[in-house]
Amino acid sequence: MTANRTLLVFAHGDEASAFADVPHLVTGVGKINAAVSLAKELSVGDVGRVVVLGTAGVVGEDTDRLSLDTVYQVTALVQHDFSLPSATLIPGGDVLLEETATMATGDQFVKDDAQRAHIAGLGAQLVDMEGYAYGALCARFEVPLQVFKVPSDFADSSTTDEEWDEIVFTKSRQLRAFWEDRLR
Repeated sequence: MTANRTLLVFAHGDEASAFADVPHLVTGVGKINAAVSLAKELSVGDVGRVVVLGTAGVVGEDTDRLSLDTVYQVTALVQHDFSLPSATLIPGGDVLLEETATMATGDQFVKDDAQRAHIAGLGAQLVDMEGYAYGALCARFEVPLQVFKVPSDFADSSTTDEEWDEIVFTKSRQLRAFWEDRLR
């Protein structure tokens, strides 16, 4: 079987809401859901590239914060909720954007100033709950990975789950416009 299919991946169904007419995989939230769902797809053997689209929180202080209005390509992945240092993963896909970021992954929705400071201390500008799992699986299966994230919040004490629930549909439409313009 020829590995030529591009697999479009989202963690949450609401992130994919603007892609109802485009084949895609929704893995579910968190590293375990991401790993299990993506491993099942990659084990088929016909995936030549994985493209992840989704939202992420922004970490860093005011002067270092990324814009909530820009799509960023993730060029490095770290874990923030693992007590031992973990290897930095570099997605194997082509870098298409000048707007790049390092992203930290952990199994919690970050909305705490202390967590945000810890994550920024790891060198990350973005935070999500699945990216590191996608990176580890794609590396293991030797499939190029590209991760594109649009920030949804500042991952601080003012961030709420309800805020994300409201903004995610706008962010999905922004990702769809980006996909149409840059990836399709």
